[in-house]
Amino acid sequence: MDIPDLPPDLTFPKLRTIPDDIDFAFEAKRAAMGPHIVQRWGWDEEFQRDLHLQRYQEKPFFEIRKAEHRLGTVSFQVFPDHVRLGEFYLFPDFQKKGIGSRVLEHCLLLADKLVLPVRLEYLHWNPVGSLYRHHGFVEIGQSDIHCFMERSLRERTP
Repeated sequence: MDIPDLPPDLTFPKLRTIPDDIDFAFEAKRAAMGPHIVQRWGWDEEFQRDLHLQRYQEKPFFEIRKAEHRLGTVSFQVFPDHVRLGEFYLFPDFQKKGIGSRVLEHCLLLADKLVLPVRLEYLHWNPVGSLYRHHGFVEIGQSDIHCFMERSLRERTP
């Protein structure tokens, strides 16, 4: 499933399996997640690139774009019983400006139209958890490093 545009100014082109798109997605991850990864493990370039390539092959990646600016990435996967949101990275220059909330709300509305809950995960020590809780996500599980969350269907009013 593609992600439709979010008027008035955000688009979500699907990233292709070409070096420029793969590298762009990796740089978005490094910029957004690097500080949180370094905090726990340090940055192992080869490991992180291999992990990124594995994830890139497993799921669709979409660019978050505003005019000529490439703001970050998001993955939106539809399964029979839920939507999986992931690889949601904004470059630091575009964080804390409401863009992440707009993209998240847009994806949640798409999931509601599909009548599916939304699941995601994040590193325990990443402060992004407050954004997800603010948008109705609740914790459904944990691992040593990840918090697993779900946002149930919103009640639809006629």
